[in-house]
Amino acid sequence: MATTANISFPGLSSQEATARIEEFGPNELPRKHGRQPWLDFLVLFTNPLAIILLIAAAISRLIGETFDATLIAALVLLGATIDFVQSYRSRKIIEHLRAKVAATASVQRDGTWQELPRRVLVPGDIIRLSAGDLIPADARLFEARDLFVQQAMLTGESAPTEKTASDTPASQLPNAPNMIFVGTSVVSGTAIAEVIATGSRTAFGDIAAQLSERAPETAFDIGLRRFGYLITRFVFGLVLFVLLISLALHRPAFDSLLFAVSLAVGLTPEFLPMITSVTLSRGALAMARKQVIVKRLPAIQNLGSIDILCCDKTGTLTSGALELHGTLGPDGKTSPRALAAAQINSQQETGIRSPLDTAILATPMSGLSMPRKLDEIPFDFQRRRLSVVVERDGKSILICKGSPEGILPLVTAIASGDRELPITAEQKNFLTDLYKRESANGFRVLAVAERQLDPRGIYTVADENNLTFLGYLSFSDPILPDAAETIQHLKEDGIEIKILSGDSDLVTKYICQDAGMPISGVVLGDDLENISEPALVHLVNEANIFARLSPAQKVRVLNALRHSGHVVGFIGDGINDSPAMHAADIGIAAPHAVDIAQDASDVVMLKPGLNVLHDGIVEGRRAFGNVMKYLLMGTSSNFGNVLSMAAASVVLPFLPMLPTQILLNNFLYDLSQLTIPTDNVDPEYIQKPQHWDIRTIRRFMVLVGPISSLFDFLTFYVMLRVFHAGEVEFHTGWFVESLATQTLVLLIIRTMRSPLRSRPSNGLLITVAVAVIAGLWLPYSRFAQRLGFVGLHARYFIFLGLATGAYLLFVEFAKRKLFPVRDLVPHLATPVLASPVH
Repeated sequence: MATTANISFPGLSSQEATARIEEFGPNELPRKHGRQPWLDFLVLFTNPLAIILLIAAAISRLIGETFDATLIAALVLLGATIDFVQSYRSRKIIEHLRAKVAATASVQRDGTWQELPRRVLVPGDIIRLSAGDLIPADARLFEARDLFVQQAMLTGESAPTEKTASDTPASQLPNAPNMIFVGTSVVSGTAIAEVIATGSRTAFGDIAAQLSERAPETAFDIGLRRFGYLITRFVFGLVLFVLLISLALHRPAFDSLLFAVSLAVGLTPEFLPMITSVTLSRGALAMARKQVIVKRLPAIQNLGSIDILCCDKTGTLTSGALELHGTLGPDGKTSPRALAAAQINSQQETGIRSPLDTAILATPMSGLSMPRKLDEIPFDFQRRRLSVVVERDGKSILICKGSPEGILPLVTAIASGDRELPITAEQKNFLTDLYKRESANGFRVLAVAERQLDPRGIYTVADENNLTFLGYLSFSDPILPDAAETIQHLKEDGIEIKILSGDSDLVTKYICQDAGMPISGVVLGDDLENISEPALVHLVNEANIFARLSPAQKVRVLNALRHSGHVVGFIGDGINDSPAMHAADIGIAAPHAVDIAQDASDVVMLKPGLNVLHDGIVEGRRAFGNVMKYLLMGTSSNFGNVLSMAAASVVLPFLPMLPTQILLNNFLYDLSQLTIPTDNVDPEYIQKPQHWDIRTIRRFMVLVGPISSLFDFLTFYVMLRVFHAGEVEFHTGWFVESLATQTLVLLIIRTMRSPLRSRPSNGLLITVAVAVIAGLWLPYSRFAQRLGFVGLHARYFIFLGLATGAYLLFVEFAKRKLFPVRDLVPHLATPVLASPVH
């Protein structure tokens, strides 16, 4: 039904819009977490450990220890600055990537329709909407044609609400028939409307902001949180133990507290958020170069964890560029009448133009006049058809096109020349066999039918009966040339493809076979209606083609896969795919997806083909691998050193290392790891989905940490018994040994291979070398005395070289026991020895 308010809509000029955006501000929902950069920087100093260290620096200054105070404050400031700069750059990268897929609106400016970013909309703008659009602001309808809006998030009503244009004054009540609101979406129809409120002035801006920011906790988020709990328990226990021992031995309370806090800093991976952010943003940037845009950073890790990828065949196995192959009338011969009726239907419909409509309208047809449209019965996924009612020769004609299964049961006659003949059972069987034959040959088939109706104001689904069959239209969709190769690569990387399609099972099977995809089972949507959940879980794991699915059935398949322990990705592009994208672990918007699908997605593909997504999955695994390197370092080498200090504080008559030395050691150590995001990742790691496993991290910490402590105790013995070191020499020797071992071990822990067969990045090699050289240089620098260092005997460096080499060998042995390479890639009989992935 078309409705129009008695209002003209000229739109705004660019000058008027600029003035109004200064008055009303950008059309953006209020952000809870948005902060100015300088506030983000200051927040870094609110960490309890940072506060304690700054207080300690102030106390040191008051008691005359100016150098110590300056050093402590400088280390805290440098650490916060590095953290802020790297994190800020990462945030800018992701904001830039999001801008590439930022939603736009069709706006009338300067007398022409333009696609503009939604944030520049202002009250008074005239916007144009169609099916699949998210409504960008509160607006009053000027014109509406068969407009149905999904506003369940505002009203709780699950069914779409019809909206009409009228002269009624603007209102911000959700049930106002002539009003549409930000955060809702167009299900079908078209509209022209005037914006009356933007940003926080919208009626439901606060609700929309809360819903848009209330993202569910991802597997990556959960893993980081559990890791945080693990570290917190160890930090609290060790610091309390050391503090109590120091006080019991009657050491100065201030020195004991500062020593304990320094230990906590040494154990806490304070750069973890920054390392994670930098690593994931680098992954996002690499994916963008391969035409995959990430909207939220944690989605990268989820992408790397996928072991089942669900998608439609169109745009993934095929190009999605459909072409009309031919027409078939009731007699099986070419039918120009069916094509003419289909062109009228496609031209007059107000829903989303599908690739089928594009192919129909692209087919030239001479002498076709376009009749006046009277009404429309929009498409839905239960009926699988769409009808328009037009006026032709003074008569009301309903033209219906849709799936053969949706139309044939309604057919009572066939067109034969200018006559309509009642359909017989034999003819219906012939027509059924005809579309099945076309489908089995890989063609998508649309049926076209019509009927004459009595003139009236409104037409409904009930009028779709007693149809006269005009013919079929068949369409071809070429297979992508690299489809078979990509499917094989995904399989080798531990990812199974499952096709979830609303199309015919015959077409789907043909295309999958043509693309080289083995078929393990075919399930139809009707088969899912009466099946129990346990049986469904078994079924979805066995079959890999699901055809003729409704949106609700797609969600049910995805939920069953997730309940059986899989990490599931779903690729979609239409209104009907939004629920499934929410149900999947990661929603992926296919190229040219409608606004609703893009809004529901975590990742947006800019060009068709599974090869594009495969590259993104590899980047996800690479990013996750580099984050894990930092975690394993922080829970093994750090843990071992802190254990050593805790034990040494009990048996030594002095502190094993000065607090400022601990902080300096930790700073240089952290500096060596800043380039982990640039590091190469072994092919074995990329060849299987990766998941968080806190138990493995804990096992690695418990196994490798004590090895570090063992060599620390060896250093203690050599310093005290062999070199008869005093307090200052002891501090110096252990500082050098501690920094060298815990920094160089990164070259062992960074790979599950032999370190000789896995090349680190140049950046990582440089920062590791700089940290070690700095540790060796400091005892001989002009700062040595102020730092509490002294030059070491040459024989000590012989011991240091031997001890460090032995330590690295021990860690390599322990690593191989804990992570055999064959366990990383179960389908390989022997370890892969290819060059690293860059």
